[in-house]
Amino acid sequence: MTGPAGVCFTPAGFSWAAGGAKVEPVLDLRDYVRTIPDYPRAGIQFRDITTLLGHAGAMRHAVEHMSAPFRSAGITHVVGIEARGFILGGAVAVALEAAFVPLRKPGKLPHVTTAQTYELEYGTDALEMHIDALSPDCRVLIVDDLIATGGTALAAVTLARRSGAEVTGAAFVIDLPELGGLQRVAEQGVRAEALIAFDGH
Repeated sequence: MTGPAGVCFTPAGFSWAAGGAKVEPVLDLRDYVRTIPDYPRAGIQFRDITTLLGHAGAMRHAVEHMSAPFRSAGITHVVGIEARGFILGGAVAVALEAAFVPLRKPGKLPHVTTAQTYELEYGTDALEMHIDALSPDCRVLIVDDLIATGGTALAAVTLARRSGAEVTGAAFVIDLPELGGLQRVAEQGVRAEALIAFDGH
């Protein structure tokens, strides 16, 4: 597929000029997020990032821009929240030359864990982390695909701090500003960044 001025675009979203020089695309990541209405229940607009992950250029763009604000922050560990935070967090950890720590739902981790509950609209849920995953000399970046009310992100902050680690930042692809989660994380003294935002919830 060809573009302007002799630029040829690949399916991955990258391009090459006639002389072989790489040309970085300008991507609006919102174009790669699929919205599914009334899922998982009526009134919810589910922001599905599997379409973003399925496009090599968009995924690379997301990982690079999630990593960029923290490249000079001395991050030693990226903490990814189950489940899409595993995909993005692992890639961000590689980009930052950091280790990766998974936070999982109860009963999914094999070793001894520490847990933190958080509030849902109806009831509570919890995240668990291996007790030896982090230590006081760690500098942590929390990663997930989306932040809404901030319950899971704040649980992740609590778990990391319980180990004595410093939570330096939190990075998300999508923010839902009306629900206030990004602000709640920032109020805990954590630099919170999101690449794109959608209205509603």
